[in-house]
Amino acid sequence: MKELRVENLTKTFGEKTLFDDLSFLIHEKDRIGLIGINGTGKTSLLNILAGKDFGDGDLNPVKQAKDYRIGYLSQANTFDPGSTVVEAVFQGDTPIIRAVKEYELALIALNQNGMDESAQKQYTRAEENMNKEDAWSADTNAKIILQKLGIDTLDKKIGALSGGQQKRVSLAQTLIEAPDLLLLDEPTNHLDYEAISWLEKYLKGYSGALIMVTHDRYFLDRITNRIFELSFGKLHEYIGNYEAYISEKAERERVEVEQETKRKQLFKQELEWMRAGVQARGTKQQARQDRFHELKENLHQVKTKESIELNLATQRLGKKVLEVEHGFYSIEGKQLLNDFSLLIQAGDRIGITGKNGAGKSTLLNILSGRLSLESGSYAIGETVRLAYYTQQNEEMDPEKRMIAYLQEAAEETRTADGQTIGVAELLERFLFPRFMHGTKIGKLSGGEKRRLYLLKLLIGQPNVLLLDEPTNDLDIDTLTVLEDYIRQFNGTVIAVSHDRYFLDKTAEKLLVFKGNTEIATYYGAMSDYLENESEEKAEVKKEKPVVAKPSEKKEKTKLTYMEQKEWTVIEDEIAALEQEQETVTEEMNHQGNDFTRLQELQKRLEEIEQELENKIERWDYLSQFVDE
Repeated sequence: MKELRVENLTKTFGEKTLFDDLSFLIHEKDRIGLIGINGTGKTSLLNILAGKDFGDGDLNPVKQAKDYRIGYLSQANTFDPGSTVVEAVFQGDTPIIRAVKEYELALIALNQNGMDESAQKQYTRAEENMNKEDAWSADTNAKIILQKLGIDTLDKKIGALSGGQQKRVSLAQTLIEAPDLLLLDEPTNHLDYEAISWLEKYLKGYSGALIMVTHDRYFLDRITNRIFELSFGKLHEYIGNYEAYISEKAERERVEVEQETKRKQLFKQELEWMRAGVQARGTKQQARQDRFHELKENLHQVKTKESIELNLATQRLGKKVLEVEHGFYSIEGKQLLNDFSLLIQAGDRIGITGKNGAGKSTLLNILSGRLSLESGSYAIGETVRLAYYTQQNEEMDPEKRMIAYLQEAAEETRTADGQTIGVAELLERFLFPRFMHGTKIGKLSGGEKRRLYLLKLLIGQPNVLLLDEPTNDLDIDTLTVLEDYIRQFNGTVIAVSHDRYFLDKTAEKLLVFKGNTEIATYYGAMSDYLENESEEKAEVKKEKPVVAKPSEKKEKTKLTYMEQKEWTVIEDEIAALEQEQETVTEEMNHQGNDFTRLQELQKRLEEIEQELENKIERWDYLSQFVDE
């Protein structure tokens, strides 16, 4: 059994202690969720496990076997923009991965110029190497992964892909290598709900170990069997999934608070004794004096995270908020909105979800006024005070200090109960302790910058919030408070998200972008929508052609001997053809750029469909003469 061990890991970053003597063991088949507020070191820990960073001291705290392989999906993309997708996804150095890469490159070359002799020889060599390494199953698995993640063009340059597409290529590359340990930093970012559902099932059945950082609590709950929580430099381990973690954490904190209370009571008693000025304490009392000093040093050991309070005031909002009428919009010839109309009113909670590239963020940009419709009208209410939380932060001067950045928006603001609070207090409520207020923005983690950016938007007291993938790069604690804030928010909220948990808690109406300008409206929770959609697909799959029997029989009254034999097997033959039809269709979905095989499968599919049609017609004829 392959394992990875971490012993006495300590890591400091300036005045901040990220890791204080951490030790843990990762077993085969472990599914570990790594949790902590932004800035506690989640990404730093993954970097150390991946060998991209080190702890303090000369000794390496990470212990593993020489043949132990680690795959790392990081937040940053490291691909060469000039490389192709196939070169990026098959970067592994194992013989099988090299064989698959050579085969896919040879296949692309052959498809581009099938008459070229060198391309034919390249393909022949690659095919022989695939047979030698027995790499065909690895190739099929790779194509399944690529297809499920929406990667359908292997010869495209990385530089021509969007940021979201590049992240999916990076995820595919990590999964295809099938290492002993997967390190996944926010794997669900830039995935639609169908891809997230597939990834969930894939990781459940993964043969190696897994550590992941994710904001998606449903995803976390359904996959993990251990939870690591980073808090104040320490690592707390919980056995079970996210639900078990929530329960056990509450109990742990209750016990710690009880112990802290008892220490304080004992310290108070000892303090009274020390202040009494007892004469002739002598050496017999030295142990008690030592005990007093020990109690004093151990007080306030329990550190708890204060909740992030977002009880900020909002401006009054009129009944009419935003309205689009008969809107049309396209990008590079691709139609995204086609005669689209939407009325948004005060108090609405709208979740926007669906396929990537279907126009979700485009709609938010239109609602924010950053883009204009090609035709149609867009109106914004007179009382609207809009804040737009985009996927990327506004440009932030790395040399500017946190408090100065917020002061650009306001020196102070009001809470919902009418109190006035300053920027320094707001920062503290947002888990930025006072000693950090003078910190330069360039020294903050990515998640801390996102939290600071969100705070700057909210202190402007908006009454309409546009949120584009707000769950990306925010920690779970911040998301929980943001969800509670939205629940109490007096204004209107429109959020683009694929996070099922977030949408379940915040949205009352869904706009589901299905592609090709089709936008469905659903009133209810995201989980209910997905369940209904799954049931509808299952029903469609079960449906079989139903052929009505004629009410009147023809002159012929019974089956011949040969027809009787045919009748006894024809329904089984129809069922077998339907099964083969499904199998061939599924295999076609997994072929990627193997156009030769695709043509063979397409030809066979047409043959099956014709045979099926003939069999059903035959069944229809024979059924007229079957005795009831």
